[in-house]
Amino acid sequence: MCDRVCCLLEVTSVSTENELFSAVDALLEQVAQDDLPVPAERKRLREAAGLSQAQIATALDARREAVGNWETGRTEPRPPKRAAYARLLEGLAARFPAPAVDAPAAAPAPVVPEAFTGPAPAAEAPATPAPAAAVRPAAAAKSAATSRRPGAKKAVAKKTTAAATANVDPRFENGPLAVVDAGADGQVSAYCIGGLVLDVPAKSLPSLVDWTLKEAKLGQPKLSGPGRPADPLLVLTEAACERYGLPVSLTAQEKDAGRIPEGHKVVKQLVRADWKLTKRGFGPWARIYRPAKGSDRQCVQLCIPSWNALDPRFWGDAAQLPPAQLARVLGVYATRVMTPRGSTAVTGLELMTALHPPTHAVRDEETGVLRQADTKTPGSLGSDPVDCAPCEAPDGHPLLKDLPRFTVRGPADKLFEEAYDWARPMTDAECTLRFLVGLDVNMAFAAGANGLNVGLGEPTHVTNPVFDPKLPGSWLVDLSHVDLSRVKVGKEWVELDGSLLPSPFTPKGDRPTGPAWYATPTVAYAQELGYDVAPTEAWVRYDNGRYLDGWYGRLRDAYLATMADLGVNADLSPEDFLAAMDGYKGRDPELGIVITAIKATVKGGIGKLRERPRGEGWRSGERWRALERPTWRPDIRAAVISRTRINLHRKIVKHASFTGQYPIAILSDCVVYAADGTSPLDFLPYRQGKPLPGGFKLGINPGLVKHEGTQTVLWGEEVRERFNAPELNLARSIKDGTVTDADSGE
Repeated sequence: MCDRVCCLLEVTSVSTENELFSAVDALLEQVAQDDLPVPAERKRLREAAGLSQAQIATALDARREAVGNWETGRTEPRPPKRAAYARLLEGLAARFPAPAVDAPAAAPAPVVPEAFTGPAPAAEAPATPAPAAAVRPAAAAKSAATSRRPGAKKAVAKKTTAAATANVDPRFENGPLAVVDAGADGQVSAYCIGGLVLDVPAKSLPSLVDWTLKEAKLGQPKLSGPGRPADPLLVLTEAACERYGLPVSLTAQEKDAGRIPEGHKVVKQLVRADWKLTKRGFGPWARIYRPAKGSDRQCVQLCIPSWNALDPRFWGDAAQLPPAQLARVLGVYATRVMTPRGSTAVTGLELMTALHPPTHAVRDEETGVLRQADTKTPGSLGSDPVDCAPCEAPDGHPLLKDLPRFTVRGPADKLFEEAYDWARPMTDAECTLRFLVGLDVNMAFAAGANGLNVGLGEPTHVTNPVFDPKLPGSWLVDLSHVDLSRVKVGKEWVELDGSLLPSPFTPKGDRPTGPAWYATPTVAYAQELGYDVAPTEAWVRYDNGRYLDGWYGRLRDAYLATMADLGVNADLSPEDFLAAMDGYKGRDPELGIVITAIKATVKGGIGKLRERPRGEGWRSGERWRALERPTWRPDIRAAVISRTRINLHRKIVKHASFTGQYPIAILSDCVVYAADGTSPLDFLPYRQGKPLPGGFKLGINPGLVKHEGTQTVLWGEEVRERFNAPELNLARSIKDGTVTDADSGE
C-alpha cells in the first residue's frame, strides 16, 4: 500500500513538474513574441546579412509575402514561426549590430510598406522624404474573409498608434489595386501593395467584381474635396484571364476594334448579372459598373497587360513582371500619382479632373438633401465642353468645315505652338572642340505648367487689343522685328550672335516673316526681350486661373519621391548629382519603370488636351469623340508648350550672354553644346558650386537639367556628312549615338 502511495505521489510530482515546465515554456514563448525588433529593424537586419525575403520564407516554411508583411508591421508572425523568426533576428543582431549614433536620436521614421522603399541612402545624404500620399501607414489585421486562406487562424494585428492609423480609410485599407493571378492548383490570389496577398474565392468574372466591391477593401480616397474616391483596379494576369474565361491575347480584329466582341461569353455573364460596360466595351482597360444609387457607386476597372494595356513605351517590361512585382510598380504609381485609368496619357488627363472636379454637391435649402450644384466648381473646366477659337482648331475641326477643300492654313490662320526641333551647322571654332554634350530638362512640360494662367471658359474675340501678359489667349501679332542680336537680359541690353540662336517664336527656330498667331507666353517673351508688340486681333479668356498647379505639384512630388528612393536627392551637389544619376534606374528597375511612367503621364496628359480623331469612320468637318470632353482644350496645350519652349530659350540666351556659347541642336527639352570635356560641368559656368542665375542648373527638380549624353564632334560631323544633312538634329541621337534613316528624315 505504501509503495502504491509513493508511486502515486511520484507520478503526481512528475505531472505537476511537467505542467510547470509547460507554463514556463509558454512564458518563454510569450517573451519571444514580445521581444521581436521593430519592423524597420527586421528589414535592416535582413538586408545587412544580404538575405532576400524569399530565403527567409523558405527557412521558416512561410510565404515570401508574409515575410514582407512582418517587415512592414502589417501582420506579426504566429507560433511556431514566431519563435524561430525571433531566433533568426537575434542571431543577425549579434552579427550586425545597429550603428552607434553620437548625435541625439531623431524622431522615429514612419513605417513604410516595402512597396515604397528603395535603396538605403548614404548616411551623409539622407533621402528626401516621400510625399504624404506615398506613405501608407501599417493597417490593422485583415478580416478572415480577405487576408487569409480558408481554415487559417486569424492574423495577429500589429499594435499601431491612433496617429498611424488615422490616415487610412478603412474602405480602402488594402490599397488602390490588386494583381489577380491563378495558380496551377486553381487557387486565385490577389497581390496588393506592401506584399499583402488576398485569397480570392470568386469562380467567375461577375463574382470577382462582387467580391472586389464587398470584401477586397480596394480603392483610393479622393484627391480633392469635391471629388470622389477612385474605383478599385484589378490587373488580370494571363493565368487569371484563362481562369475567368477571357482570351490571353486579342486577335488582329479585336486589336483593331480595341475590345472583345459583345457576344463573348464573359460579356454575356456580366450582362446576366446586371453589370454594364462603358461605350468602349471590354478592352484592355475595361470599366464594369452598375448605375450609381445616390452616393453608392459600384464600379471596378480591369487592366489586362497581355492585351497591351501597359504600353511598353511607357511601362517598359512591367507586363512581364511577376504578380507581386507588378503590384509594387502599379501600387507606387497609384499611390503617388493616382490609380491608373487607362494609358499614361489618359491618366494624366484624369488627374487634372480629379484635382479639379467639374461639379460639387450643395444642400437643397428646401429639402436639405445634397444635390449637384447648378454651376461649375470654381477653378475647374466645368462639365460641358467649350469650343475653341477658330485659330486654335486643328485641321478637320467642325469650325473649319466651310473652308474650301485642300485649304492650307499658314501662321496667320492657325496657332502653331510646338516644341523645338532645331539644329544648325557647327562653326569652325566649335569643330575644334572634342565633344558634344547634351542637357535634358527634367519634367520640362510639367515645369512649363507650373504657375501658368490658363483659360477656364469660352474665348472672346477682340480686335486691336492692348496686349496683357496676364490674360491667357491667342494673339495675332507680327514679331518679325525682334532681333536676337540685341536683346534685354534682365534690365540690360546685350549683344549676341543672333545667327547662332533659334527664334523663340517658331518650333523650327526660323525667324517670323509676318503676322502669326501666338499664345500669351510667346508674346510676353517678345516684350521681355525688349521689343514692343501690337496685336491686331485676339481670342482671349477672361475666365482664367492656375488650373494646372495642383496637377504639377502632384506629379512633381511623385517624381521627386521616386527619384529619392533611387538615391537621387534634391540637395546633392552638381558632382554628386551627376554621379547619382549614372545608372540610377539599375538600382531598382521596378522604380525605374515608375519614373518612366510618371514622365509619360506629364507628356501624355498635355497631348490629350488636343486629341485628334482615332478612326471610328470620322470624316473631316465632323465632330469626334474627344470634342465632347471639357478637357479637350488645345489652347491650354498650346500655352504649356509655348511656356516650356520660352523657358528653355531664356536659359539659352542667359548662357550665351555670359559664356559666348551657343547650342548646336535642340529637340523638345534636350539641348546640345560643343565642349572640350565630356561632362556638363566642363562648360556650365559654375562658381564655387553655384550656377549662373537664370541659366542651366544641374539638379533633379523639374526645370533643372541633367546630363543626357555625350558624343564626339567627329561623330556629329560624320553622321551629318553620311546623310548629307548639315543641319541634322544631333539632339535626337546624343544619348546613345544611334542614328537611323528616320532620324535623318530619309
